[in-house]
Amino acid sequence: MLDPWYVLSGIAVSAAVTWALRAAPFAMLAPLRHSTLLAYVGDRMPVGVMVILAAYTVHDTDLAALASVGPTVLALAVTIGLHLWRGRMTLSIFAGTAVYVAVTSAIGLSG
Repeated sequence: MLDPWYVLSGIAVSAAVTWALRAAPFAMLAPLRHSTLLAYVGDRMPVGVMVILAAYTVHDTDLAALASVGPTVLALAVTIGLHLWRGRMTLSIFAGTAVYVAVTSAIGLSG
């Protein structure tokens, strides 16, 4: 049978390591809060995410098949339109994804 102090020390060490690993990012970011680089990245990140998602969406689109191009163009139009109208990245991404899934499901595309 294990000694209770051995088990408690193991739990204490695990708890200390877990706490330290969770606190480390906040401790490292504290000096960067007023950084101009961090502000620049924070301003540009939503646009970068949208560009990456758009490129990933269209990279497998078969331009010769209307059944492949139609849902993609419609979903991109909804995403861009909602983003320009409301300016909310989450809303436009989810709505564009929902339109794409709904249209491809309705016309029977897979993959």
